[in-house]
Amino acid sequence: MDTVDSSTLKVLLFVFAATAFEAMGDAIIRMALQHSSLARVGLFLVGGALLTLYGTSLNLAPVEFATVTGVYIAMLFVMFQLTNFIFFRVLPTPGVMVGGLFIVAGGLIVYFSK
Repeated sequence: MDTVDSSTLKVLLFVFAATAFEAMGDAIIRMALQHSSLARVGLFLVGGALLTLYGTSLNLAPVEFATVTGVYIAMLFVMFQLTNFIFFRVLPTPGVMVGGLFIVAGGLIVYFSK
């Protein structure tokens, strides 16, 4: 059985961090749009900081972005669904789940056929 080498694990951790920061930043920005005054400003600042961390994490990953695009998109889909449930208590519809299976399958094909 093959094991995941440390450089692959490192790349996957950067991609995981980037997708988590992006999904949470987007969710917090969505929340900011529904608030007014000081709460809105604070939420925009937190959301903006998370989106900045997303861009930084993705660009610091020790690999060309094209190499991890498939796994990034697949992981981002999963992270968006988790974040949507955690922040807004919304479950994905059956259509989203079926489409998501194709996204994840495609992402894995792209990543492992490099």
